[in-house]
Amino acid sequence: MVAEVGDYAPEVILPNSYDRSSGYQLHAGLFRFAGKNSFASGPVHFIFHRRFGRRRAPGFGMLVHILKSKIHRAQVTGANVQYEGSMTIDRDLMEKVGLLPYERILCSNMANAARFETYAIPGERGSGQIILNGAAAHLGKAGDRLTIMSFTEAEVTEAKFWKPHVIVLGDKNAIIAERGI
Repeated sequence: MVAEVGDYAPEVILPNSYDRSSGYQLHAGLFRFAGKNSFASGPVHFIFHRRFGRRRAPGFGMLVHILKSKIHRAQVTGANVQYEGSMTIDRDLMEKVGLLPYERILCSNMANAARFETYAIPGERGSGQIILNGAAAHLGKAGDRLTIMSFTEAEVTEAKFWKPHVIVLGDKNAIIAERGI
């Protein structure tokens, strides 16, 4: 949409459009003109102005790492040093928080403060399994409580409204609370 105001014509591009001539990814909001030959005012995400050049909101297009899924207070049910790696997690728990098979996870052990990265593999559905495999088996033992987290990337504008999928587990790894689901 182009609005002419004398020689100074702000060009407002609608959300998610792309300007092939400049190569900019463009994003816009609402605006109004304060008067002839004046710059636009009001909530504006992106405006291109012939005289003043490109303007954009702070953080536009920047990606941040943000919590996607969290299984809080998961109790370790076993450890297998001989397995080639990863962590076995009950398939129902993985699906509840949106954790994908072989997705990278960050784990923290509440008993010994160990933090480690590995990947999740689905365990038997409804079993409550949380099994440390491979080298990770040295970082915890049966009965330890873990926090299991996965992350994603989001634009700053999305991150402000992001709600991670979180479950809190109790005895026998039964879900006792959930948020963002």
